[in-house]
Amino acid sequence: MSAAELHHLDYLNENELMEMDTFIHRIDSTEVIYQPRRKRAKLIGKYLMGDLLGEGSYGKVKEMLDSETLCRRAVKILKKKKLRRIPNGEANVKKEIQLLRRLQHKNVIQLVDVLYNEEKQKMYMVMEYCVCGMQEMLDSVPEKRFPVFQAHGYFCQLLDGLEYLHSQGIVHKDIKPGNLLLTTDGALKISDLGVAEALHPFAEDDTCRTSQGSPAFQPPEIANGLDTFSGFKVDIWSAGVTLYNITTSLYPFEGDNIYKLFENIGKGDYTVPEECGPLLSDLLRGMLEYDPAKRFSIQKIRQHSWVRKKHPPSESPVPIPASAECRDPWRSMTVVPYLEDLHGYAEEDDDELYDGEDEIIYTQDFTVPGQVADDNLDEGSADHSPALAKPVCVNGTEAASLNSKAKAERRSSSSSNPSRKGVSTASKIRKLSTCKQQ
Repeated sequence: MSAAELHHLDYLNENELMEMDTFIHRIDSTEVIYQPRRKRAKLIGKYLMGDLLGEGSYGKVKEMLDSETLCRRAVKILKKKKLRRIPNGEANVKKEIQLLRRLQHKNVIQLVDVLYNEEKQKMYMVMEYCVCGMQEMLDSVPEKRFPVFQAHGYFCQLLDGLEYLHSQGIVHKDIKPGNLLLTTDGALKISDLGVAEALHPFAEDDTCRTSQGSPAFQPPEIANGLDTFSGFKVDIWSAGVTLYNITTSLYPFEGDNIYKLFENIGKGDYTVPEECGPLLSDLLRGMLEYDPAKRFSIQKIRQHSWVRKKHPPSESPVPIPASAECRDPWRSMTVVPYLEDLHGYAEEDDDELYDGEDEIIYTQDFTVPGQVADDNLDEGSADHSPALAKPVCVNGTEAASLNSKAKAERRSSSSSNPSRKGVSTASKIRKLSTCKQQ
């Protein structure tokens, strides 16, 4: 190619670049302003979806808000397509739903509702809300264990829940810290009954033939491959391994792989650390007894000195850690941004929704079911009917002692302040109080 042709190509390339510059505006990276994606409200039946709480092998778990009762809930979202790829997936979910429907105990997770979406082939299991899992708490501290008094409190609740399950003829088969959840007030909830077994109502004993539990928490009779075994004693063993783990941060049996682990469990040789003390060591040995017939029953565990003893708090308790997603130490409701989207809340409405003077909200400001709320009411010019009942506070007490002048000032604040755009606090409350499904 000649020099003239090369020069002509360079000239064309320069022209093309100049033309591109007219279409592409180059900016410095410091000028880029990141705006997070706006959270869009999504209603499943009467439930408003929140953020992701966790994810397991079966599906995602998200926070939810019941728009009727305003109760905080958690929902397990299951896709049929995914369940079919998991061995016994669909059968385990159906079994869990059947079991949870008939259970009602303070230490067993409660199933609130089950919703289906045939079009998307999705299932929603609405459960009571738990703020954190025990395993998550253990992982949040360097020691990976609880102080003795805290472990004792959780273990006693585990006993209560386990005793109830056994009284209903249910063998959990997968007791471990990962399946023990905690509410905001410290109540322990046994969860994940996917591999649990309901004994026949007329069964002579608690004999079981299958187990799909976590390997590290399985007893020797399962590790050795016995055809039949006592279901209740399997749960006692798993609870023993759990107690061992939450008090020492260790496991009684370990192995490089599942085969080596089962070989060690099958031999039944383990040691209890000296720092556990004689009482706890005796309890652990009774629960981790190699022979199921000699293994402690729940009744014998309840009568044990370590369980009956009062343990003073010698160390600081392990707190509920900040949420993994947004590092929120208070574990606040994640549904709030979706509520704002659902009801058309905007930043400029901040001064309307929150007024330092409006400390008490009256029931007369809320719409009554069956009545039509006039959202366009201009409270600056409207006259309140003298037939209105005496204002009553939300907690049921009368507001007679309030200064009437201060109350009148609050009522007229929307008309006197031009920045409020003519929308009053009471009007906004009426809008927020009616939850519409879209």
